[in-house]
Amino acid sequence: MITLQEKIDNKTKPVGALGELEKLAEQIGRIQNTLNPKLSNPTILVFAGDHGIQGVSAYPSEVTAQMVLNFLQGGAAINVFCQQHNIALEIIDAGVNYDFPSTSQLIDAKIAKGTQNYLHAKAMTMAELTLCFEKSEKIVETVFQDGCNIIGFGEMGISNTSSASLIMSQLCSIPLAQCVGRGTGLNDEQVQKKLEQLTQAQNHHKNVTGAKNILATYGGFEIAQICGAMLAAYQKNMLLMIDGFIASTAFLVAQQIKPTIQDNAIFCHLSGEQGHKLLLDYLNATPLLQLRMRLGEGTGCAVAYPIINLSVAFLNQMASFDSAGVSKC
Repeated sequence: MITLQEKIDNKTKPVGALGELEKLAEQIGRIQNTLNPKLSNPTILVFAGDHGIQGVSAYPSEVTAQMVLNFLQGGAAINVFCQQHNIALEIIDAGVNYDFPSTSQLIDAKIAKGTQNYLHAKAMTMAELTLCFEKSEKIVETVFQDGCNIIGFGEMGISNTSSASLIMSQLCSIPLAQCVGRGTGLNDEQVQKKLEQLTQAQNHHKNVTGAKNILATYGGFEIAQICGAMLAAYQKNMLLMIDGFIASTAFLVAQQIKPTIQDNAIFCHLSGEQGHKLLLDYLNATPLLQLRMRLGEGTGCAVAYPIINLSVAFLNQMASFDSAGVSKC
């Protein structure tokens, strides 16, 4: 660690002049236990799932399946961004209420056609949660075997900001009103209606404790599989690119289960969703970017990846004072 920091400090620049890039370089070198880290086969996994609750989104639940088809056709923002930066993209059906045509492009990890309505019951059983973790672990194993050492996590699921708000509120002990945002673009009246429904759900499950139990109570299958995938990727010592509000909430659960996972996490951006800043503050995490994005899909990971790559490039390729013959102050 001392040698790594010395290498960073001895580049031809004032100490600390590359700011967050220096912190990233130190983090990546530390994770990989090398003075010459590298990023291999960057991959973003997008998990999709439907939710039992209705009336908390500006869009109907059918949009989840429609967007998955859009991903498969290459027409979404995440497709464009990944193609631009040579990032592999995998789309996973974690629990969409739709029968997709057989295609090698879609990974079938479907638990069920959507979760239960948590206004009346737990969103999923503990057995279903366990299955989520098992299926996502296998997906990460495949990606890892293909040589990936840096992985991002995206999602698609109408109403999943509601699940994330409930999970965040309960795990962080933050009032629900501070966690609930506009999601897919709700107006003030719709946000208030959303808050009222989620408050009803929280009151119904007010005695639920424990990270996994809270995830099973409110989570979508896509959120649960992201959480399981993050834990599996950490076990492989991979770099974890954390997207926006939904992915950060999945990470929150993973961090409660395995606190040291945060050592490998890179928080890619600050979402425009209301609760995200409070969640990052709770995690004591600093986001790389602040672009007011709130799309999900892993788009924040794809946008941040070139910056992450630059941190490795300067560490490996930039001259030192000695090699360049530059005098130090």
